[in-house]
Amino acid sequence: MTQTVPPGWYADPSGQQGSRWWDGNQWTEHTQPGAPPAQPGVPGQPHHAGPPVPGQGPATWGTPQGMQPPPVQTNHSPDRVQRQVREQAGVANYGGGGGTLFSEPVLVVNQKTKIIEVTNEYAVFDQNGNQIGSVVEVGQSALKKAMRVLSSWDQFFTHRLEVRDAAGVPQLMLHRPAKLLKSKVIVSAPDGTQLGVIAQQNVFGKIRFDLQSGGATIGAIKAENWRAWNFSIVDNTETEIARVTKTWEGLMKTMFTTSDNYVVQLHRPLPQPLLSMVVASALTIDTALKQDSRGLG
Repeated sequence: MTQTVPPGWYADPSGQQGSRWWDGNQWTEHTQPGAPPAQPGVPGQPHHAGPPVPGQGPATWGTPQGMQPPPVQTNHSPDRVQRQVREQAGVANYGGGGGTLFSEPVLVVNQKTKIIEVTNEYAVFDQNGNQIGSVVEVGQSALKKAMRVLSSWDQFFTHRLEVRDAAGVPQLMLHRPAKLLKSKVIVSAPDGTQLGVIAQQNVFGKIRFDLQSGGATIGAIKAENWRAWNFSIVDNTETEIARVTKTWEGLMKTMFTTSDNYVVQLHRPLPQPLLSMVVASALTIDTALKQDSRGLG
């Protein structure tokens, strides 16, 4: 009988110093310095010698099981988030939601402030300023990070993001393949099941992205004012179901940092997979969609 090796940190089979995460089925791209942690069995070694698949390349890019990272931290206090919603975005106080990314009528997205952006990170709040999630770009190589510092060419490269809940557990995975003119973003559940595709429809004028699932168009993102970040999200009948509004953070912050902040309104409860597609597109407009405004498209 074949012995199953449980998920855990094991000596990197590539021969590099440090440990690599085995998810129970295959090696992932997640590594850490130092020897694997001691476990019951041989002192100083895991209780298994390691997965019997040395040399197999990384196959996943999500967060390893049981290794949830801390949430993204920003300097947005509850009072500041509430002002952002009511005064800057002009959004009225909705009734209470369910406290999750998929049950709140208002989502507030605030990017972690950095002078130089090499990894996009966002905190997500409800309308009262409670943090309910985060969005983090994952799987970037050192070369890609360098390209982000030295040029804007990274906008044409592959991008991957995780939408996480308040505990850091992935809820949605987004993959934008390398592109030249039109973008396509593949939205998947954490287990890899594809939920749909966000597909750019035009290159010039007010950009439109169709929300596609199961071979049908179930909605769209329509840019009303690209530079100002005003987006209308509609269903397949062209009825608006959500809206994205950029909030002004001040001249100094806009000029000298990479921080972007906006408010998302969901006008009514939505069925799946439309709900996941709307949340995915609204929470990742900057990295997955809007960054195209820096270059072609």
